[in-house]
Amino acid sequence: MKIIVTGGTGFIGSALCQHLVRQSADEVLNIDKLTYAANPASVAALEDAPSYRFMQADICDMESMRRAFAEFRPDAVMHLAAESHVDRSIDAAAPFMHTNIIGTFTLLEAAREYWNSLPADRRERFRFLMVSTDEVYGSLGKEGAFSETTPYDPSSPYSASKASADHLAMAWHRTYGLPVIITNCSNNYGPRQFPEKLIPLMIINALHGKPLPVYGDGSNVRDWLHVDDHAQALRLVVEKGKTGEKYNIGGNSERTNLQVVKAICAIMDELHPQGAPHEELIRFVEDRPGHDFRYAINAEKIRRELGWQPRETFESGLRKTVEWYLENEAWWRPLYQANAQGKRRGVLANSGVAQT
Repeated sequence: MKIIVTGGTGFIGSALCQHLVRQSADEVLNIDKLTYAANPASVAALEDAPSYRFMQADICDMESMRRAFAEFRPDAVMHLAAESHVDRSIDAAAPFMHTNIIGTFTLLEAAREYWNSLPADRRERFRFLMVSTDEVYGSLGKEGAFSETTPYDPSSPYSASKASADHLAMAWHRTYGLPVIITNCSNNYGPRQFPEKLIPLMIINALHGKPLPVYGDGSNVRDWLHVDDHAQALRLVVEKGKTGEKYNIGGNSERTNLQVVKAICAIMDELHPQGAPHEELIRFVEDRPGHDFRYAINAEKIRRELGWQPRETFESGLRKTVEWYLENEAWWRPLYQANAQGKRRGVLANSGVAQT
């Protein structure tokens, strides 16, 4: 299959490109603007692969998108390009509205033009996969889980922009017939994640003996999904998913933020004992504005209809993730230093805390 991946040098996008090229033998065009969260090193291993190519372009640029479709002639689009850091959206919402809403609109229109030009058999096979987040659903209490029919109730500028993009994608399916599928995933973790995010920042700070700042009392809950499991699920959905449908993708691994940080500390005590006990570095800081209490994904639909389930447990995946960061300082250090070494965003006071 020939697939356009937008945002393919980001965290999830790079894992997806690796999976498509190395495991699924697909031909991939990676389109990425190369903003602050992108890292070409994440896909450097694919540069010599004959089935992989890269295009630096902004998804808001219609002429570039038209050219990409005309020259590559894809069978599918997997749209991941987005501004995705919640605290940054609190500091400055405009880039999120521009990229996540206008960019998605532009890509949908370019895809629609291309799709309309295809012969009937290729039109039937074409897919536009909108890769979204569980944050569009808002916040849960102590019970229940998000399903594909949960109403959208976004809390942050980021999640509002992603909800808008989802609505656009489904409207293009219902109005124009574009074969759209939407996926909503839980919190991803794994190798090559931007150092502002919770798990990599805790690993890096622990490595340097710096404070491990946790929002509020650490009781906020997330469902954690290993990025390689997510990539596998996305490939399955684009091949076998039903158009006009949504699929929730979750890791079945709910943990409080404090549990996550303590689990990282335990692994670091073992692998980097000179800093032990790392739990002594934990600091509780002022909570984030509009911080959703709990996310949990009901992934029964994708399991039942497509046969997918995560391969990694949270314990196995977290250990592999910690090991990767300890072994790959050359990858994360430039990003860490360029982004003020994990300083806090999204509040007036700068406390050095990570996003979740």
